[in-house]
Amino acid sequence: MTATPDAGASVNLGDDVDLRLGREVLRVEAAAITALIDRLDQRFADAVNTLNACTGRVIVTGMGKSGIISRKIAATLSSTGTPAFFLHPAEAVHGDLGVIQADDVVVALSHTGETNEILRLLETIKRVGARVICLTGAPDSTLAQAADVTLDCQVRSEACPMNLVPTASTTAALAMGDALAMTLLVKKGFSKTDFAGLHPGGGLGKRLLRADRLMHTGDALPIVVVDTPMPTVLRMMSDKGHGMTCVSTSDGRLAGVITDGDLRRRLAREHTVRDRTAGEVMTTAPHTIGPATLAAQALQIMEAHRITSLVVVDDGTQVLGLLHLHDLWRTELF
Repeated sequence: MTATPDAGASVNLGDDVDLRLGREVLRVEAAAITALIDRLDQRFADAVNTLNACTGRVIVTGMGKSGIISRKIAATLSSTGTPAFFLHPAEAVHGDLGVIQADDVVVALSHTGETNEILRLLETIKRVGARVICLTGAPDSTLAQAADVTLDCQVRSEACPMNLVPTASTTAALAMGDALAMTLLVKKGFSKTDFAGLHPGGGLGKRLLRADRLMHTGDALPIVVVDTPMPTVLRMMSDKGHGMTCVSTSDGRLAGVITDGDLRRRLAREHTVRDRTAGEVMTTAPHTIGPATLAAQALQIMEAHRITSLVVVDDGTQVLGLLHLHDLWRTELF
């Protein structure tokens, strides 16, 4: 008869057993999230509306593993347009309670709903007048009963073989937090542009930069009118250093472009280029983009057409600026 080792003992289980246990953990945690779907009801909508109506900050709090999940929820909210931060409940009762104001919303995480450090915050929160949204696995608990909105995050069991370590319960709370944040994002009309503004240093933010944030304008923009003599055009192209120039009508609308390649091809056919005007040499109907075009989209267009510059125009083809491949290099898109 083979003895069952203690749970804390180091045991060589074998690859098959390892895979079986690993898959079971994932199944339990996946089931915990799936079970939340059918439990979403008007309370979820009430929580989203409460967060959307918040004129202060969203304060997310929790102890232990719930505290770690709280930090992530606060970070997700902040990165999607809802000012939020994590408040450690134990530190709060030792001097940090002053951060909670009447126009704030407190999102409290506690699987049991009886976490002492969280319950000690309730008196102050209620006295100040802040609203409370509770994420808990015990909808009949003290915290759940005291909250303005309670979201049921209970799970059948933890993924831990001993049913002790917070695993499925923290996964469920994290998923519920994400559901709140993403629904709130849509409700607020949070856009890719907004996201880029809050993530200027990250890879995602760089890919979401708009053309109007990167383009050359004013004195840095190479542009001539159609009747400009070619010697002047050549000086413009040399001075600006972009290997091209925009050609516009007298009222500033795009008529065409002249690139170094255009000049080489023209010179291969004739030797009288210097005697012509920009309008006679330009390439008409060049590739253009709007000011709201994302940097990643602009890069795709350049790669697809094997060009190094895109003229930025408005709906009336008025020239607004020039986006060069070098500008995209600086964003580290590739």
